Amino acid sequence: MNKQKMKINGERLKNALEKFADFGRTKNNGVTRLALTEEDRLARDYLRSCFEELGLTVKVDDIGNMYGTLEGIENKPPIVIGSHIDTVKKGGRFDGILGVVAGLEVVRTLVDNNIKPNIPITVMNVTNEEGARFEPSLMSSGVLSGKFNKEAMFKSTDTDGITFGEALGSIGYAGSEENRLKEATAFLELHIEQGPILEREQLSIGVVDCVLGMVCYDIEVRGESNHAGTTPMGMRQDALFAANNVISEIRNKLSDIDDQLVYTIGRLNVAPNIHTVIPNQVVFSLEARHTDREVIKKVEQVIHQLPKSEGVLQEGCEARVNKLWERDTVWFDKELCRLFEQSARELGYSYKRMVSGAGHDAQFLQSYIPSAMVFVPSINGKSHVESELTKWEDCEKGANVLLETVLSMIS
Repeated sequence: MNKQKMKINGERLKNALEKFADFGRTKNNGVTRLALTEEDRLARDYLRSCFEELGLTVKVDDIGNMYGTLEGIENKPPIVIGSHIDTVKKGGRFDGILGVVAGLEVVRTLVDNNIKPNIPITVMNVTNEEGARFEPSLMSSGVLSGKFNKEAMFKSTDTDGITFGEALGSIGYAGSEENRLKEATAFLELHIEQGPILEREQLSIGVVDCVLGMVCYDIEVRGESNHAGTTPMGMRQDALFAANNVISEIRNKLSDIDDQLVYTIGRLNVAPNIHTVIPNQVVFSLEARHTDREVIKKVEQVIHQLPKSEGVLQEGCEARVNKLWERDTVWFDKELCRLFEQSARELGYSYKRMVSGAGHDAQFLQSYIPSAMVFVPSINGKSHVESELTKWEDCEKGANVLLETVLSMIS
């Protein structure tokens, strides 16, 4: 048998993706399947039935992570293929779930061809990757890797005051700590790109070298409120005008640092937020992402100079900066990346090495398990929206790269 020519069943992959989309499908053909909701429970129940139908050993750990394992000839740490099945509100049909369903399809293909692997193969559903209902994102992979404290995570609440721990128990997926993923030969994650690069360059596969490092700050500008109609312009301490000056300064200075630097002001709160009152406080977020820690340091130097900015002082205001959090660039396992690249090449798929600006569970798991990721194109670069779309043939190609890589590892 020529392993290079073995392929997954594309129609079966498509049908499985559409079946999972039914658990929370929206009227605009997106999906709302927040972590530990009824929609999540139904999707989990269906995934469990798929595992059982294949004769896989099914386990659930204490954080709700699900594992379906095809036993190997040798009792070695498994090759784990996985991602997440939770979504954001009014998200898409491919984000996260593609990686789980592709893992399922890899195992189905092995079973179809009567291949019993030397190494066990595990398909994994990682709980609450999105953090859309319970913050933070990457919650369960964070607990597994020791980044987050389980007790603290179980106290995280949604907008209704329900805790993560309560919700996990209510859907019946609170398992045993002994079932946690403690070691593995590899963790492989297929994901949509969530960006425009692969489509723009007309490529089928992205082999992901790393997840970008980033830093996030809150910047507060303080002024003084007064009546909007009676206070002369020259006698105002308008926090919003000052914040506008600062934002312009940020854009000018950061744009000169490095062409690959990306930065976003994604949240802005104005107080008292009344049209007849001069704003006395503006707080906005600033996050920046880059592979090189030295570039991030230059960003921070700009940020820490903002309180002395002429744009603040000329308005008679003051500014403060508060660092919320940061992460270093996470580089994936070089050998696994090489195998992904080799698989794409042998399958005749166009590909490139690239970076991920978005966070994924694989970045946390890489801290104790050799991990790597593959991207497939997102049409118009869209994700976390109902119009999120990846071509079926690209989904199939991504799953074939997973299969080819697994075959090379178990032969």
